[in-house]
Amino acid sequence: MTDVLELVDVSVVREGRALISDISWSIAEGERWVILGPNGAGKTTLLQVAASYLYPTSGTVAVLGEKLGSVDVFELRQRIGLAGASMLDRVPREQTVLKTVLTAAYGMTATWQETYETQDESRALALLDRLGMRGYEERTFGTLSEGERKRTLIARGLMTDPELLLLDEPAAGLDLGGREDLVRRLGALAQDEYAPSMAMVTHHVEEIAPGFTHVLMIRQGKVLAAGPIDTELTARNLSLCFGLPLTLERHGDRWSAQGLPLG
Repeated sequence: MTDVLELVDVSVVREGRALISDISWSIAEGERWVILGPNGAGKTTLLQVAASYLYPTSGTVAVLGEKLGSVDVFELRQRIGLAGASMLDRVPREQTVLKTVLTAAYGMTATWQETYETQDESRALALLDRLGMRGYEERTFGTLSEGERKRTLIARGLMTDPELLLLDEPAAGLDLGGREDLVRRLGALAQDEYAPSMAMVTHHVEEIAPGFTHVLMIRQGKVLAAGPIDTELTARNLSLCFGLPLTLERHGDRWSAQGLPLG
């Protein structure tokens, strides 16, 4: 299998502080990774590097066979789907759901003077349908619930038929129903052999959808564990990652964790 992402000894330093430090990690074609870690561990920083929006202070990064620093990132970003909190703030609240998905075809977040073909609209509508947003096409982005916005942004991330899909805490802020609906849809996507390679940042093992194959755990900017989810997602690794004794249970193709009682 071909690596769609390869980081070698990557560090990002800001104001003398390492946000991530000496990280080596790769995603092969067809793999679906979960990135787990506590607040401040460097998960979002790592995803921004993978998306080409943040350059490493040291180390090398190759995305889809292109080395950062020697490639036109604007062309590269058309091959990467990205959905996360950073995108929420960039989408105009008065823009329709359909236009929010369509603008991804031009690498934009707001409409200007671009035109779209019938096949563009057909693809956008199909993706909205897949994410449970059919019938919301003319709703404005600002009137959507948190879950509806997240599903719209994932549809947007898939608009260009990317080779790599990066999801930054897609279930954050959702209630139980919203989370479970999203997990079901991400599971269907992760198990689709034609879907892109994926990496999803989360704090919670309960948000890991069926079909995710690998896990990367980071703590204080460093890799703690990385590899197949069946062998690396353990109570021991999870406890070390979050700095608290934890139990871990698997229920079919889902996971749950909780802290041990005090005393």
